Formats: sequence, C-alpha cells, structure tokens
Amino acid sequence: MILWVVILQLACVCQMFDQKNDRIGIIAGQGHLPAQLIEACQSLGCFYFVLAFEDQTDPIVVENIPHAWNRLGAIGKSIQLFKEQGINTLVMAGGIKRPSWLALRPDFKAAQVLTKIGNQAFGDDGLLKAIIQLLEKEGFRVIGAHELLNELSCPAGNIGTIVPTEQEHEDLIRGFKVAKALGTVDVGQAAVVHQGIVLAVEAVEGTDHMLLRIPLARSRIDGLSEGGVLVKASKPDQEERVDLPSIGKATILNAVKAGLRGIGLESKKCLIINKNEVVKCADEQGLFIYGLD
Repeated sequence: MILWVVILQLACVCQMFDQKNDRIGIIAGQGHLPAQLIEACQSLGCFYFVLAFEDQTDPIVVENIPHAWNRLGAIGKSIQLFKEQGINTLVMAGGIKRPSWLALRPDFKAAQVLTKIGNQAFGDDGLLKAIIQLLEKEGFRVIGAHELLNELSCPAGNIGTIVPTEQEHEDLIRGFKVAKALGTVDVGQAAVVHQGIVLAVEAVEGTDHMLLRIPLARSRIDGLSEGGVLVKASKPDQEERVDLPSIGKATILNAVKAGLRGIGLESKKCLIINKNEVVKCADEQGLFIYGLD
C-alpha cells in the first residue's frame, strides 16, 4: 500500500527556487493541484517534469507537457524516470486512492519502504515519512506547500463575509479537539460537530464521503435541526511537506448539502485550494470559513 497522498501549495513567490538550476519533478495525484502547479512552473520558467500514475492522474492534466506514466507500486522506476530527467527537487501534488495489495504490486524499492515501517503502513503518516526519507536518500530535495507559497494557506480568523455564531464557535473548538485526537492515532483529519455533538469523524473515506453521512447521523437524534460545523486540523507531528488538510469548492458544496453552517480550518496548517473561488462560493451559499489559530 503505497500512498503518495499530498496536498501542496502553488509557487508564486520563488526566492527558494533557483530557476536556472532547479529541475522540478511533480508527482501528480488526483484533483486540481497538479494542473495548478504545472501552470505555476510554466509562469516561472522553471524546468518541470510530471510523473503521472495509472488509474489515478487525470490524463488531461498531462496532455502536451513533459511527463511519463507509471504504476503506483513501482517506486524504483519512478526514481529512475526522475533521475533520467535530471530532476533534483520533488513536489507531491494531489491525493491518491488507496490501491489493493494485488493492484499495488510493490517493486523492490516499495517493498523496502513497507518492510521498514511495518505496521505503520496501515496509516498515512508513517508511510509518507518513509517515502520522503527514501527520496531524500536517493538525492532528491523534497519540498512542501509552505516552502513554495503561503497564498493557499488558511489565515487565522474569519474568511469571507459569513461569521460564526457563539454556539458555532464553541462547536469549532470542540471539533478542533476531536480532529487533533484523530490525528494522534493517524486515523483522519476532520470531524463534524453540532451543538457539542460529534456527528461524524473522518477515516479512510475522506472528507467529502464523510459529509454524506451527516443527514443519517442527524436523523438519529430527536429534535436536532440542520446546522453544525466541519473542522479540519493537521496531525500532531505532521510531516508538513505532505498530506496537509485541505478544502476546495467541492467541500463547500458538500457541506451545504449536509446542512452545515460553516467550516473551521487550523490556520497555517490547512490549505484552501483555489481560495478566491472557494471563498466566493462559501459566501454565496451562506457558509462561513474560519481559521482556528
């Protein structure tokens, strides 16, 4: 089970990049981030090369750009492809669906990672740290979101025009504590709370699928009206170069469908993808976004 689960911020300020010498390798998962990162590299004039994964990466993202396809479990080949392109800096972008062991077919390098971490392979955190250590041992510099641009990083306080009520603020605090507790055991990064009641916690299904359970959870409690908040927070000792919690426009729309009133994010430790679009959508839907400091 090799998982390149990553959330990454885009490059707009590039003092950390030596545009003449840095050759960027983009490990592309699902979602909008790979395409946005490609656009950022193009605008900066950085050399880049994209590694796409079979049954994971959107083929449209890599049309007419330097790229190669590989299967998820073939880490050795992935490393070889990057070295052939002279890549010295790696960025992971986008989420990956967990494959079955049969579909994974780990090669020697992948097997080394799995053997090293043992039971930690069942959680994301230990697995991602082991992958980063392997890549660094192979001579790559692995960079994370905060090293590129903080434009997508969630600021502290209210974002947009909608403001949480006193009860909703209390729910944000409780949700934050629950999400942090989940992270301690490397389970998930999100929770939904309404009037102090925990309606759902995130596990392997991810945030959007967790939100689908909210109407059922609410129906089990007599007299509980619509409302509540989604809270996302980083895991304790989070490897900040990968897997930072994030939200996008889909999260806003799914939260509205679930009858929620707002979203709380740990400030500077969570990302808002396409921030302007997301905040505009939240305002239009009457949903607040709040950065928990």
